Amino acid sequence: MIRCRVVITEFMDDAAVATLRARHDTLYDPGLVDRGDALMTAVAPADALIVRNRTQVGASLLAAAPKLRVVGRLGVGLDNIDVAACAARSIEVIPATGANALAVAEYVIATAMLLLRGAYASSAEVANGTWPRAPLSNGREIAGKTLGIVGFGGIGRLTAKLARGLGMHVVAFDSELPADAPAWVEHRVVRTSFDALLREADVVTLHVPLTAATRHLIDASRLSTMKPDAVLIDTARGGVVDEAALADALRAGRLGGAAVDVFEREPLPAGSSLAGCPNLILTPHVAGVTRESNARVSTMIAERVAAFLAAH
Repeated sequence: MIRCRVVITEFMDDAAVATLRARHDTLYDPGLVDRGDALMTAVAPADALIVRNRTQVGASLLAAAPKLRVVGRLGVGLDNIDVAACAARSIEVIPATGANALAVAEYVIATAMLLLRGAYASSAEVANGTWPRAPLSNGREIAGKTLGIVGFGGIGRLTAKLARGLGMHVVAFDSELPADAPAWVEHRVVRTSFDALLREADVVTLHVPLTAATRHLIDASRLSTMKPDAVLIDTARGGVVDEAALADALRAGRLGGAAVDVFEREPLPAGSSLAGCPNLILTPHVAGVTRESNARVSTMIAERVAAFLAAH
């Protein structure tokens, strides 16, 4: 077996790294993404590159990696990878499709329940004897609520399954999925228009890529059409939601709450418009990352990258 050079620039499950090291010369440096010059040097002899969402696989990196044949993505979004430029060089791009779907779906349901109930940020008050029982007795149950899913791919479908198990009514919009696609019937989900979904849903969850068409898909105008006590959850990509408009809606009480895991700039800069907003959960792009999903994603990419190198 010919040993190839594999470079891994962001964190990966140790067992998966070990399987690659057994077959190939592997550089695993999860901090490499933050050291630009070192990154360019490291990829020069690379046959394979494995990244998460922060490594920008664009023109400059590709030019620095003349031997590169395959890019493994530890996740599913490809907006940090110039797919067209890779195709022009016949570089295979391999995402971990489906491997982190359960983690994201559970995040959506968990944050929806937290925001609807509104009782779980009271530990300090209860411990100090304040006993805020009356103001926290107006929380809402998730059963019977309408979940609106924007983007009905693998993650959206798994989210629908979990939601139906909790007694939710599920509607979805997907501009790429035809009305006669079997998925609508199979998952017992009502296909609807985007505008109708925003008007009807108690919880709106986003599962679309970032494109020119989806940038600021949720803006001030769209937010104004949602129920004033609705909950918005964004685990898709930063830029799909207009962050300033979301902050304004939350502060003005025109939205019941939001959970945001992805941002236009990551890390989210200090002084962001989202800082200090009420009924807002912010997490650092981890909706799809759990101990279990990291193992699944890493194993899938290690195996598929190794198989590609063996075959090519």
